[in-house]
Amino acid sequence: MHRDVFARMSLQVSEPATLVLAVTVDAGHRADEQLDVHVDDEPVDVRELVDAHGTRLHVVRAPRGEVRVAYRARVEGRLPAPAVDEAELLWHLRPSRYCESDQLAPTARAEFAGLDGADLLAAVSSWVGTRLAYVPGASLPTDGAVRTLLARQGVCRDYAHLVVALLRALDVPARLVAVYAPGLDPMDFHAVAEAYVDDGWHVVDATTLAPRSTLVRVATGRDASDTAFLTVHDGLASLRSLEVGAVADALPDDDVRDLVALG
Repeated sequence: MHRDVFARMSLQVSEPATLVLAVTVDAGHRADEQLDVHVDDEPVDVRELVDAHGTRLHVVRAPRGEVRVAYRARVEGRLPAPAVDEAELLWHLRPSRYCESDQLAPTARAEFAGLDGADLLAAVSSWVGTRLAYVPGASLPTDGAVRTLLARQGVCRDYAHLVVALLRALDVPARLVAVYAPGLDPMDFHAVAEAYVDDGWHVVDATTLAPRSTLVRVATGRDASDTAFLTVHDGLASLRSLEVGAVADALPDDDVRDLVALG
């Protein structure tokens, strides 16, 4: 399988700022790619950092002006299985800013008692998918899993936060992954959950908006606070436009009962 992805954005920087971009594919991918960043049509220097999960962060010191970011990649094949250690699994059992697993523990135990492995992931995916309505613009950037469950609506990151919180409440390590998603409509960056069962990380997407086997990992973390495509530090910048694209040479069927590793 090969997948072609791109992202283009424009920002207006009104006070010099440090921009941190997370738009390139994970460091483990084999990809033919290009990233260009310009300020008022002049190229600027970009520093690349790679975090513990393989997320590539591109740091730009931007003066006042219009910043344009253009990225494209062709991804061949699939990622190898990520390395896992016990400390990492323990880290992904803890409540986090947007995934309040401690508050949702009674709900999780009542709904999913006696399930584990693939059966648990399928049950949580279906439960979240049938209790939330996908409504663009319905949630705030600060909403967490508890508020999402009460509101019964949200977008992909809200679905993923609720899945992650429920699984952590059941002592299943879980995390959030930002991805390019061939087949997604409307097209955008997409957020899914990833859970550690049967000795491996497997993707859970309660929105069922794109085949899980075609997804391309971009950023991995505890929740959306670790996986934003853009972060602005010590300055002021506003996003003016964003365009995301992702296509694959095939869009296979997807069954929530199957274990699927993110590739």
